[in-house]
Amino acid sequence: MQLANEIPEPLRESTAAALEWLNESREETFELTGLVDYEAALSRSAAESFELGLVLCSGDICDRVQVCITPQAQGYRFNLVDESPRTIPPLLDPPEGVRRSWLDDVLGKHEFVLLLFYRGLW
Repeated sequence: MQLANEIPEPLRESTAAALEWLNESREETFELTGLVDYEAALSRSAAESFELGLVLCSGDICDRVQVCITPQAQGYRFNLVDESPRTIPPLLDPPEGVRRSWLDDVLGKHEFVLLLFYRGLW
């Protein structure tokens, strides 16, 4: 993963525009914290469409979004890319209430529980 402050120069303008588009379409304010699968975008021609995995965070919630970026005469056109289910879910934190009910259930069966957090997964 490429951290946001280390985004390669050829991708900075398009990723900033994609972030703005996502924030407007979702009516939320996410920050770009990194890129995933960006290497192919660096070897394309300037007029070709390309895909980037954007890692977005807002407070305690992080999300990975795959975006297709198409250069146009005046800026870019964006589309979300439908992906097959991943082993790591796009929302890195479970939905509200899931963790609590699971933990209550497990604590009812055991004397203690050890929780391990790894890259946002529990």
